Amino acid sequence: MNNSGTHLTAEFHRQRDHFSLHANIHVPTEGVCAIFGHSGAGKTTLLRCIAGLEPNISGRLKIGEIVYQNETTFIPAHQRCFGYVFQEPSLFPHLSVAGNLQFSLQLAQKRARDVAPIAISMKAVIETLKLADLLPQYPHQLSGGQQQRVAIARALLSQPTLLLLDEPLANLDIKSRHEILPFLASLHRDFLVPILYISHSPEEVQRLADFMVLMENGTVLAQGAINDILTHAELPLIHQDDAGAVLHGTVMQHDHHYSLTELAVPGGTLSVSMAASTSSIHATPDLQPGSNVRVRILARDVSIALDNYVGSSINNRLTAQIIALREDPDPAQLIVQLELGGGVILARITRRSADRLKLVAGQSVIAQIKSVALS
Repeated sequence: MNNSGTHLTAEFHRQRDHFSLHANIHVPTEGVCAIFGHSGAGKTTLLRCIAGLEPNISGRLKIGEIVYQNETTFIPAHQRCFGYVFQEPSLFPHLSVAGNLQFSLQLAQKRARDVAPIAISMKAVIETLKLADLLPQYPHQLSGGQQQRVAIARALLSQPTLLLLDEPLANLDIKSRHEILPFLASLHRDFLVPILYISHSPEEVQRLADFMVLMENGTVLAQGAINDILTHAELPLIHQDDAGAVLHGTVMQHDHHYSLTELAVPGGTLSVSMAASTSSIHATPDLQPGSNVRVRILARDVSIALDNYVGSSINNRLTAQIIALREDPDPAQLIVQLELGGGVILARITRRSADRLKLVAGQSVIAQIKSVALS
């Protein structure tokens, strides 16, 4: 399925008890779009509207040239061909994993008969989500993370034109979340299905999203490319403890002597542990030279130097220019926006350090990166 150049346009308004939804979004149907915000922001309500699960609501939904809802049209949920994964897996308890998957595929085959061939195969889904060993088991025999992988597989086998994931990791423990994140990161790449992903976890969004819709109190604060939103000076994300940026890089070479992988990124090169990079094999293709990767850099892991002084244990240094210095809710700290020549990152430093170094907007500096994560 090729969605290049198409967009999802949605506008919904709803008043319910003490909550009002007034959301208007226009997002590309390529990659993963995260709908991000704190609990109660209206994320799930918006997703349910898009899915057609809120019939008594005024609004519009159009994907490409297909109108799903407007003043005169309402296509019901079961005819929208969207895959929906809830926080709870909701698997059929009386069917094995294989039975759950086969049920979804058979429904898709029945719906698509004489219309279109099945594009997503059982074999491909089982391989991507590593389900082969789970096929004979029943839902009660699976861990929470395994159940969610099966739920995602079942949604994919429904042959969706859009995959809706409603905080699929919210009820999992930290270990299970980290196990399933690489599988989520591979979905769009492997199946070319556009994804709307609800989350209130900055880590999940930084690892998965290409585009972001930021919501608060039922309204959309901002929408745009992931790094534009993460590093925007007027948005609250830059002040969170785990504020950070996402850069796109390319694998250059592997240094087997020091077990490091060298990446080309805006502003220079970064070295990451080969052990750390290969552990994220599902999220970062094969990591052969020329492979494209996503690099997550947290603001707290960036310090600033005035020159490329080498007498330090910090190996990763990028040439940068200060865009602006921003006040932080912590009066002892500042947020520094840094332009790398094709990418923006953040640094969280003390006001004392900024004064001592006499940092000003437009100044050329060295961004020292203490920690790098591939996603």
